Amino acid sequence: MSDITERVNLLDFDEAGLRAFFETLGEKPFRAQQILKWVYHHAETDFGAMTDLGVALREKLNRIAEIKLPEIIREQRSSDGTVKWLIGFHGGNAVETVYIPEPKRGTLCVSSQVGCALNCSFCSTGAQGFARNLSTGEIIGQVWLAAQALGHERNGRRRITNIVMMGMGEPLLNFDNVVPALSLMRNDLGFGFAAKRVTVSTAGLVPGIRRLRESIDVALAVSLHSPVDDVRTDLVPLNRKYPIAELMQACRDYVSEKHKRTVTFEYTLIDGVNDHPDHARKLVKLLRTVPSKLNLIPFNPFPGTRYSCSSAERITRFQEIVMAGGLIATVRKTRGEDIDAACGQLVGKVLDRTKRSERIKLQIAETSA
Repeated sequence: MSDITERVNLLDFDEAGLRAFFETLGEKPFRAQQILKWVYHHAETDFGAMTDLGVALREKLNRIAEIKLPEIIREQRSSDGTVKWLIGFHGGNAVETVYIPEPKRGTLCVSSQVGCALNCSFCSTGAQGFARNLSTGEIIGQVWLAAQALGHERNGRRRITNIVMMGMGEPLLNFDNVVPALSLMRNDLGFGFAAKRVTVSTAGLVPGIRRLRESIDVALAVSLHSPVDDVRTDLVPLNRKYPIAELMQACRDYVSEKHKRTVTFEYTLIDGVNDHPDHARKLVKLLRTVPSKLNLIPFNPFPGTRYSCSSAERITRFQEIVMAGGLIATVRKTRGEDIDAACGQLVGKVLDRTKRSERIKLQIAETSA
């Protein structure tokens, strides 16, 4: 029988987890702060180079622990400056992570799952099916790799100013791994982002929104896509379990007292589905009760979809109606489309346990025959 045991990946721990880990070793809890500074401030993953740790502790850590990062398999750069990485993990799975530069900010879009179990009908990620949740280390590892690839603190200026959990997967279905990763993004010993700079996007998992409110101070984005239940259920099947009225109450609770900020509502405009002026007027009525801003997203087509993007005129008219109703509404500029990095286009490499991708491929073949 082998006496070789799997080493503990310290990327899986936030500060509280690391303190507990060192206590089990009989070490002082402050060792956690030392490790965090080395890993996230100095980008050091070799225990041997962590010179403020004693030799005996460094040797012990080399035996029982590791700082194991995911691997960048491929990097693609768009003509508009967007960068997309295919990031691989053990077992052959991979996700996509996207960096979107703008004049005054740089946003990193991070994945939380390999694939997605929710099967939203307008999203190519969902069409790939679902393999598994990502670990905390695999989530924060995406940020670490992107920061190094970009030169995070280049010329005294942060290349990454915002992080959004809007990549592959539903973050709140991987709550126990996502929250420690969020803690590392927020912690001054980690990446040190302010609460308003870290956003968790959800398709509307109401219990998860309530848990998030009690767990950590971050911004919230909700994929709404329709102000009426029947249309939203067709687009976001999760709506059957958590309909719009229940979702809106969770959002109102999220921004009251504890989190004094707005909720961002994501609304993908799909031709003939949710872009009618009446939808815009109902949206105004719905969101009046929630401190919010509205992000209008032109639909990004993908192979096999039955949907198409609303016309520019229809998008403009929709925006005019909601803004006249008192909402703050911006139309998201499509970025990285030439490298399939736009919203809803992330696919990665999913060893699909749901067999959904096989069914969709069969449907496409039958349709084109």
